[in-house]
Parts: sequence; C-alpha cells; structure tokens
Amino acid sequence: LYGDVTGESDDEGFPIRGDWAAGYRGAAMVVYGHSAVVAPEWLNNTIDIDTGCAFGGSLTALRYPERELVSVPAKAIYFGDGSKLKRTSSSTEVPLTAQQVHDDLLDIADVIGKRVVETRMMRAVTIREDQAAAALEAMSRFAVDPRWLIYLPPTMSPTAASSHSDLLEHPAEAFSYFRNQGVSSVVAEEKHMGSRAVVVLCRDAGAARRQFGVADDALGIVYTRTGRRFFDDAAVESAFLARLGTAMDTANLWHQLTTDWVCLDAEILPWSAKAQELLRGQYAAVGAAATASLGDAVATLSQAAGSGAPVDELLDRTRDRLQSAEAFVAAYRPYVWPVEQLTDLKVAPFHLLASEGAAHADKDHAWHLATFARLCAADLELLLPTGHRFVDLADTESEHAATAWWEALTAGGGEGIVVKPAAFVTRGPKGLVQPAVKCRGREYLRLIYGPEYTRPEHLARLRTRGLAAKRSLALREFALGIEALERCVRREPLRRVHECVFGILALECEPIDPRL
Repeated sequence: LYGDVTGESDDEGFPIRGDWAAGYRGAAMVVYGHSAVVAPEWLNNTIDIDTGCAFGGSLTALRYPERELVSVPAKAIYFGDGSKLKRTSSSTEVPLTAQQVHDDLLDIADVIGKRVVETRMMRAVTIREDQAAAALEAMSRFAVDPRWLIYLPPTMSPTAASSHSDLLEHPAEAFSYFRNQGVSSVVAEEKHMGSRAVVVLCRDAGAARRQFGVADDALGIVYTRTGRRFFDDAAVESAFLARLGTAMDTANLWHQLTTDWVCLDAEILPWSAKAQELLRGQYAAVGAAATASLGDAVATLSQAAGSGAPVDELLDRTRDRLQSAEAFVAAYRPYVWPVEQLTDLKVAPFHLLASEGAAHADKDHAWHLATFARLCAADLELLLPTGHRFVDLADTESEHAATAWWEALTAGGGEGIVVKPAAFVTRGPKGLVQPAVKCRGREYLRLIYGPEYTRPEHLARLRTRGLAAKRSLALREFALGIEALERCVRREPLRRVHECVFGILALECEPIDPRL
C-alpha cells in the first residue's frame, strides 16, 4: 500500500497518475492514492483508490482479498471549487476501462522466448522458445482479435489399446483407466463428428464493450481450436450469435447465471461445414482412387480366374482391400451434408466454460449437461443436445450398459464417445487426472489410420502406440485453459490471459502423432 507513488503534479499542483502503472509487470497488488481520480480502476494489478473526498468526490476503501470496493460520498467540498473531479459527456457509449485502453496493444516480449507459466492446477507449465516462435507465427497472422481469445481447448488422448482382437479402442480401457485413478463415477458423452468451436457470446454490444473492450457492435465471436475465425462470412456469424442469444433469453440463462456474457465449448456439425477442402482433397480423393483402381483389379482378376489362371488367393485379397476401401468411404459419409442456410448447421455445446465472475470448472459435468439441455430445448432446430450416460465404475452392469450404447452409436455411423470423470477437475494418487479420454468406433478409425488398418498385422503394430506424451500434453493444455478463464473472470490484464492461450497454441507444436 503506497501513498503518492507518482511524484508528479498537474498545472494546478494536484498529484497525477504517472506512467509507472502502465509499465508495471509485478505479481504484487499495488494500492495507492494521493492522485485523485473520479473512479478507481484496475490497471496491471494496481489501483488508485483516492477518489477525491477533499474535492467533493468520495472516500473509497478496498476490501482485501475480496478486491471489493466500497465508497462513501463526501459531505462537502473541502478544497477547491469541485471542478477537479467534474466529468461531462454526452455519449451513451460504454466507456473503455483504463485496462482495456492499455490492452489495445500487446507486447511481444510477453510471449517470446522460453516461458514458465504458473497455473493453479499445475505448478508450472514450460513453453520452449521454439514452440513460442511457431505459435507467434500462427497467432499474428491468423488468430482472431486477442481480446476475444480467452480460451483454447486442450488436446485429448484416446484409450489404451483394446484387448479385443478386432478393435483398437473400446470403452473398457477408458473405464479401467479412471478406476485405477481412484475415480468412482464417470460420464460417457457422445462424440459429435464436427468441428470444435469456442463461442464467446454477449447479451448485447454494450456487454461486449464492457467485458472485452471491443469497439464494434459484435455480439461475440466463434473461433476454432487454433484461434482462427470459424465462419468466413461475418453475416453468418452475426446471425448465428443472434440466434444463440435468443435461445439464452428463452431458456432464461442470462438471469440464472447472473451474467451478460458466456463462453461455450461446442462442436459444430457437419464436419464438412469447416473441413470441406480436407474431405475433397484427402478423404474423397483416397476413397475414389482406391475404389476405382481396386474395382478394376477385381474385375480383371475375376476374368483371369475364369480363364483358369492361378489367381484365387490374390483375388480374395484384392476383394478384401476393395471392401475396406468402400468401408472407408462409408465412414465419412454420415458427417457430410450440404449447408445452404444457418439451420443446416447443428451446434452441440457441452462445456459452459465461463460467465460473469465465474469459470465453471468447479461445476460437475451433470451441471454442464443439464444447463445445456435447457439451452438446446429453446432451439432444437439449431442446437443439438449431447447424448450421455453416467457410469458407476463399481457396478459392472452400469459399465455394460454404457458399452452397449457405444456399440449402438458406432454401428449407426457415430464417431464414438468421450469418457470423463463426473467432476470437471479430478486429482488421483499421482496428481491431475485426464479430463477426458476418447474412445472411437472401429469404422471411424479407418479415417484416422487408413482403409486397411483392421488387418491383423496393422492392428498388432498400432497396439504398441505410446500415449504418455499425448496425455502429458493434454494435462498441460487443460491447466493452461482453465487458468486463462480464471484470469479472465478476475479481469486480469489481457497479457495475463493471452499468456495462457498463447501457451496452448505453442504446445500444439510438439511432435506428437496427430492420429492419437
């Protein structure tokens, strides 16, 4: 707690706030006075609480550690004529805070080089210099306005290799992992085959300006898991956000959450809406080439076999390869449909990440799913509830029921499930437990590992895949993501939020098999 920390005066001899607060980078909170201001504002973890009681303003106190401000109006003007604290403005626009004005320009020195980021969930997460350099390239060229960029989702590890002879992944291994970590209850959620999206939505443009310091009339933004704008068409994005805002109103969630902004984690379907070029240039091309060439080969070999040539074994093997290629094409077709208008999209929200004053990692998944069930019910044309099953890991029948559900989902063309501890954040005997483990279906994995991955020799090789690096990465990114949200709701400087988000993007540069 300091008195006059500026040592400077204006033309009338009144102390003024110097530039020291704008350049302050310390972890300690600095509370000072003797530099009269109309209203106290946080700037880089500093605050001037001298609100000019002597000049007819008010007497202000800061409650610590709650960071709550309490003011009492002055009974009189004790010095001067009161003009010192007068402010007049005809504008009805929400003014930017001192912190928002300062955050208009980020300093490259806050992200480059080797960095160690302190988080609540993990003591320290290290970002290497080469990782930071790669992330800076992506962030500076492609990312959305960093004022919106308050979170990026973590990567996710698959289950350990299945003990079933013809499967690579199975729910039993997911259940076993969490049981060994001391988790008693999990939730299995349907894994939607779409594109991951983070949605920041405000009740109105004033709320967007108040919370994020955004000067335009946008209600929010939708961006990808790498921080790029999801929708190429601004009009489509605006219509999407307006529709979602209406659903929030209908479900009365603004009132229930006591907020005028939210951050959601969601999946937007179909996959083809965002991955059209990937489908056309990679999956469709492989499928078309394989089925055409193998079809011709089967026809030629069949003709040769009919002529008595000893090609039966080769013909059988080629037919098997053709069936695998056809299964590969069938695997991605359920995730592709034309999108000509907004309602051709389906949005499946599954995490309510943050709202005014709260990062919701302290709520269990039952709360998140119940909240979104209300939201989805308000607009089932656009919003898609996430199917799920809660599983008691001490009850064999409960596991069997969830496994049967997974089998039915994947047999019907679904991607699979994501298994999570019932609590959003869980610690086991060795520390933080994986927040989620994915378990994908046999046919969907053809898209990941190739049409013929189910051949015994390929499955045997894939069973040796290592998961340690992927799981370590998932935990570090999860810790950084929650830290970013918590810093955001505490209204810390943008550089502090951005440090965590940037760190997630930097960690994505680690050379880990992308098929995991």
